[in-house]
Amino acid sequence: MTAAAVRAELAKVADPSDAVHLQRFFKTGPGEYGEGDVFIGVRVPKTRQVVKQFAALPLPEIDALLDSPVHEHRLAGLVILNGAMAKASRARAADVGAQERIVELYLAAVERGRVNNWDLVDASAEFVLGPWLLERPRELVYELSRRESLWERRVALLSTFAFIKAGDTATTLDLCERLLPDRRDLIQKAVGWMLREVGKRVEEAQLIAFLDAHAARMGRTALSYATERLTPEQRIHYRAQR
Repeated sequence: MTAAAVRAELAKVADPSDAVHLQRFFKTGPGEYGEGDVFIGVRVPKTRQVVKQFAALPLPEIDALLDSPVHEHRLAGLVILNGAMAKASRARAADVGAQERIVELYLAAVERGRVNNWDLVDASAEFVLGPWLLERPRELVYELSRRESLWERRVALLSTFAFIKAGDTATTLDLCERLLPDRRDLIQKAVGWMLREVGKRVEEAQLIAFLDAHAARMGRTALSYATERLTPEQRIHYRAQR
């Protein structure tokens, strides 16, 4: 069980033509949000299939994957880390020490810029930080949300998806309000997405209350995502307030 073995298995299913497509899709060109990222051409379903055989990969080896310049290696490391967190969080056999080590590894990777594209954030934040913070103080997500890094802010917000799924919307709504002035596209999309999920999974009235209070100062993208499931009349009403 080594990072090298994971890399070798991913190389077996890599497709160079897919690598070209993925580099365009994830905006790796000069000045784009994924500038300089490297792809070998492994689609997500194949990555998930490969990592099934590495569920017991030790944390230092996962960390080695997260330090790879190859995007699919980092994604594989995060998927394995999710599984480790789920195992350590099982209700009847929770291992708090293991959970803490996993969270520390994840946060260190985030802080050194290794969880550095939207798919990497979305595939990990709610599964690693979310369970850890569900019954704990939430200052960590506020600290991350105050940083300038696009990815740290998105990690903060996406970690609250786990709270929404548990019926707890307070932190999500608070963070969405705080992040409204950040007009970067991937923050706007995340804000709108999480607001939509509040209305979808918990209570539409909470989404409506947020929109009543803040629609006039929401960015077009966030408002579009947030109102996706509302009636045409409601969407027109809120978009007219901008």
